[in-house]
Amino acid sequence: MSIDQIRFSSHGMSLAATLTLPAAVSVDRPGAAVVQGPGWLGLRDAKLYQPYHEALLAAGIAVLVFDYRGFGDSEGDATLLDPRAQVEDYRSAATYLETRADIDPARIGAFGSGATGGGNAIMAAGLDPRFKAIVSQVPIADGRDWLHRMRREYEWLEFLARLRQDRLARVLGGTGELVPPREGIMVPTPERKTTTVKADVDGRIPALVALASADAILEYRPIEFVDRIAPRAAMFICVENDAVTPEDHAFRLYERAGGPKRLVVQTGTTHYGAYAQYRDIVAPLIAEWFTTHLRTGQIHLHEAPSEASVTYLGRP
Repeated sequence: MSIDQIRFSSHGMSLAATLTLPAAVSVDRPGAAVVQGPGWLGLRDAKLYQPYHEALLAAGIAVLVFDYRGFGDSEGDATLLDPRAQVEDYRSAATYLETRADIDPARIGAFGSGATGGGNAIMAAGLDPRFKAIVSQVPIADGRDWLHRMRREYEWLEFLARLRQDRLARVLGGTGELVPPREGIMVPTPERKTTTVKADVDGRIPALVALASADAILEYRPIEFVDRIAPRAAMFICVENDAVTPEDHAFRLYERAGGPKRLVVQTGTTHYGAYAQYRDIVAPLIAEWFTTHLRTGQIHLHEAPSEASVTYLGRP
């Protein structure tokens, strides 16, 4: 196995990335690769992602994980969170892999985890046929619905009015309001306030972001791109009764997607608890999905699975 810290350009900005190659992949034997952009407020070196990367590498699949523009060691405006721009970073990552002699450009997949992370993988594949298969874990389907459901109705109306005032101020030459991303854009759940699952990266994300970022999220709709992925394969993973990324978002994406497709529902857990509770089950499922669908050659047979495509996972 080899680990390379590399950089590639995305729309004029230099992005930092880590490319890990399994021992079986080389210039003489190009292999499949999976691109991962982090989830909401995530960084490429988050420990949270390691079990998934280890499963992919054990399956002989290379992993390229990168920091979005403005995050981590990448260039860009750290105050603007625009998931649609992050999707373009995903596509630039695929272009970088095309320059590598040790990667088969016909066997590139996308993995996204965590709200916009899951949605970004969907949008990237919907726009770019170079992504031959995807896995979208705890995604959001509609940014407006996501932000709305975090708030009581009067809070939502106040939030919309605040965004309008911010737009008016900016167009008159102002700089716009800066807010903490976890409280000013999202509304953290009680679990988020106590969990340590992201403790290794929490202190390295932007402390303040433009309130205008919320406007970009309001217009963010992976649901409008998911049906473009077929006949390439898409797997969705959600948490039953998820208070952070509602499970019905994953169901809506699954129902609208073509095939091959699969939906995995993690039960008896929580949004953040599922990472530890189910990683030893879910990580192999992800690796198996990409192993199956990142195939090479000219002839591919697509057939419906004999069993149900919705799988409910449970722990005793």
